[in-house]
Amino acid sequence: MGQREQETAREMLGGCPDIGSFRFRFADQRWEWSDDAAAIYGYAPGEVDPSTELLQKHLHPDDRSRVAEALAHAVETATPFCTRHRIIDTEGETHDVIVLGDQLFDEEGTVVGSSGYLIDVTATLEDNRQEALDDLLPDVIDARAVIEQAKGVVMFVYGVTADQAFRVLRWRSQETNIKIRALAEQLVADIVTMNGALVQQRTRFDHLLLTLHRRVPPAEPAAD
Repeated sequence: MGQREQETAREMLGGCPDIGSFRFRFADQRWEWSDDAAAIYGYAPGEVDPSTELLQKHLHPDDRSRVAEALAHAVETATPFCTRHRIIDTEGETHDVIVLGDQLFDEEGTVVGSSGYLIDVTATLEDNRQEALDDLLPDVIDARAVIEQAKGVVMFVYGVTADQAFRVLRWRSQETNIKIRALAEQLVADIVTMNGALVQQRTRFDHLLLTLHRRVPPAEPAAD
């Protein structure tokens, strides 16, 4: 996520730095994270260098083994991964987060790591903040039905609230610069074509979410 997109996302979320990006390279176990990702853990920009040991230290004790298994599987199989777990920041506050990791390729097309996003879904949107978002995104009102369907899918897959699901969809809208209605329509269409139990296909769902913009046709220029 670029700096401009991160600032826009923060502004629309009421100034909360609750979406950060990261990269993890398998060969040397090297992590990179954005300033927003560091802030979720309670660190100032450049205050610390992320590492597996540091991130494990911040994991909630009850979630450590599960997250370690998910990361080990991603390294072993070079496949995307997703976890929903809790972290404890530098102030001792607990955060409920979703981590989405997609494949990171080198110039030759070889998978060399994972890159993705850390989404803090601890806080829920207040009613007046939701109204402000509706003013900023009028098509949310017009396309409420399909957006509610897409929210329902995200709620089911990730086990989050309706407000938190909307934050995830709106994050993808900001990141890809595509209207939330178009992304919601594409997500619902993609889910319809999926076979089998949705929970068992979470990895595929993560990929769908991170690549929605590639399947949305470009918008036609507005008429003068």
